[in-house]
Amino acid sequence: MAFTTEVAERDEWFYSPAVGVGPLRLGMTVDEVVEAAGTLGRTKVGECARGHPVFSPTWKVEVHRRGAVSSPPAVTAYVSQVAGLFCVAADAVHGPQVAYDGFQLVGKDRSELESDVIAYAEAMDAYFRYTPDGYAGPDDPGVVIRGQLVG
Repeated sequence: MAFTTEVAERDEWFYSPAVGVGPLRLGMTVDEVVEAAGTLGRTKVGECARGHPVFSPTWKVEVHRRGAVSSPPAVTAYVSQVAGLFCVAADAVHGPQVAYDGFQLVGKDRSELESDVIAYAEAMDAYFRYTPDGYAGPDDPGVVIRGQLVG
């Protein structure tokens, strides 16, 4: 089954290792994330439940596209009081297209992404890895590939 999205209407964000993705930079505060993500749409900030007392307070910032009344978040960012922004998750359907060194990570069929990752690794003499769930991705600690069922 082919994966289809309305790519023409979606922003394109680029991932920079150890820096961030799109307008979001690792280490940003909640207020900075809300301001930067405002270019995509409206934001909703909630506190994540604390599972253990040694972890600092953490917030989840959900970004919904402008005009999308009841859609899932396009982007979800996680911000720790101590470390700042440490995780950005892009929705495969509603979120921006995210590129890694020239190839798209978001909005592809799983087999197409796997072929692209392997071809990239061979062309760049680089490595790739599989997640425990079986998804191929760049061998970069800042990128975790996770499938999302659509349709």
